[in-house]
Amino acid sequence: MELFRYRQGYLSPLGPMTMASDGERLTGLWFDGQKYYPEAGLPACEAQALPLFDQTRAWLDRYFAGENPGAVPPLRLEGSHFRLAVWRLLQQIPRGEVVTYKAIARQLERERGGGRVSAQAVGGAVGHNPVSIVVPCHRVVGCDGSLTGYAGGVERKAALLRLEGVECRAGAVPEKIV
Repeated sequence: MELFRYRQGYLSPLGPMTMASDGERLTGLWFDGQKYYPEAGLPACEAQALPLFDQTRAWLDRYFAGENPGAVPPLRLEGSHFRLAVWRLLQQIPRGEVVTYKAIARQLERERGGGRVSAQAVGGAVGHNPVSIVVPCHRVVGCDGSLTGYAGGVERKAALLRLEGVECRAGAVPEKIV
């Protein structure tokens, strides 16, 4: 089954977004034009209304209203074993909390039973997250609490964190996956 078979737009308070699906699960959610936006694959997708897109739209509406959006829509994430491991850890970061790239790297090291994992490699996987917001890559910050990188733009990252009640200041970052 094709990863990006269907697409539909969503107008968020932070700008237009595109949802993608294989017909059963959400496979992509990007701010239009963001870094790593799959420009080549999405125009070929069929624009279609799907119950999954209605579910995702309702989830996003609740999220942007500052509410607990509830269970995430069904996802299909494809990537390397490393990227999938990072994206799994991203999904464990609670709303309103942040972790560092380094903390994720250390968690992966513990899960693997050793072997160094670089925070930069984690950053690459975080940056290529195909399902923005739902897989909360915006909750990952630099060691000093800085808002380093976000494929959708650092301004959007700050806005998403503020929406979740996170103070964006140095020294307020936990060093473990919650």
